[in-house]
Amino acid sequence: MRSGLKKGLWLAVLTALFSGVANYANKFTLTAVGDPLVHTTLKNALVGLLIVSFLVISKKLPKLRQLSKREISLLVVIAIVGGSIPFYLFFGGLAQTSAINASLIHKTLVFWVALIAIPLLKEKVSSWQWGALGLIFSANLLVGGFKSFRFSQAELMILGATWLWAIENVIVKKVLRRVDPDIVVGARMGLGSVVLLAWVVIEGKAQLMTQLTLFQYGLIGFTSLLLLGYVATWYRALKLVPVTQVATVLTVATLVTNGLTAVEKQAFPFQQVAVMVLVVAGVWFFSLWAVEGRVGKGVRAPFATE
Repeated sequence: MRSGLKKGLWLAVLTALFSGVANYANKFTLTAVGDPLVHTTLKNALVGLLIVSFLVISKKLPKLRQLSKREISLLVVIAIVGGSIPFYLFFGGLAQTSAINASLIHKTLVFWVALIAIPLLKEKVSSWQWGALGLIFSANLLVGGFKSFRFSQAELMILGATWLWAIENVIVKKVLRRVDPDIVVGARMGLGSVVLLAWVVIEGKAQLMTQLTLFQYGLIGFTSLLLLGYVATWYRALKLVPVTQVATVLTVATLVTNGLTAVEKQAFPFQQVAVMVLVVAGVWFFSLWAVEGRVGKGVRAPFATE
C-alpha cells in the first residue's frame, strides 16, 4: 500500500514538472500562433492521435468493448468537462494575462478538488493537511496571488477552466477504479479533440490550422509532448493516490513556472525563495501525513525509497 502511494506521489511530482514547464512554454507558443482555439485544438489533437496510436499498438483498444454504458457515458463527460471546454477557456485567458497569474489561478485547483472530493469520494483531510494547504495558500498570497485578481474576463476564464478540471479530477478518480488509465486518457484527449475541431469549424477558423509556419508547428509539437507527459503521469497518479493528494503535489508546478520566469528576467528575489519554501513545506507535510498517517519523530520522508 505504502509503495503504491509513493509511486503515485512520484508520478504526481513528474506531472507537476510537466505542468510547470508547459505553463511557461505555452505562453510563448500561444503568442506565436495567435489564436487560442487553433493553438489548443492542434496541440490536443496531436496528443489524442499519439495516445490512440499507442492504444492500437499496445492492443488495448479492444478494452473499449468491455466498458458498460455508464462508463462510456462518463468517458464522454470527461472529454467535454476535462478535454475540450476548459482547454479553450484556459488558453483563451492565458492569451490575455501572464503565465504566472494563470499558473497561480490554476493551482487553486487543490482547494476546489478538496471541496468536492471530501463529500463525494469520502476522502479524509486531517488538521495537519489543512495546515499544509494553508502554507501553500500563503505562498500564493506572498507571490502577489489574489491581490492582483481583478475579475477580468481572462482571469474568470482561467478560473472557470480550473473549476471544470476540479470536477473532472473527481470523476476520473471514480472511473479509474474500473477502467485502464490509457483508455481514460485516450477518451479525454481523443474525444475532446473532436469537440474542439467541431468548435474550430463552427467559428470558421479551420483554414487557420493550415496556414501556420514550420516554426509555429514546431512549437505546438513541443508543447504537445509536454501535455502528453502531463496527462500520462497525472492519470496514473490518480489511479494510486487520493485525488486531494495529487492536486496538492501539482502546486509545485507554480515553482517551476516562477523559476523559469525568474531565469528569463535574470532576477531571483528573496520573495521567490520564500514562496518556494512555503510551497515545498506545504506539499511535504501533506504528503507525509498521507503516506505515514502521522507527523512526528522518526517518520520517513514521503518520497523516500524502500
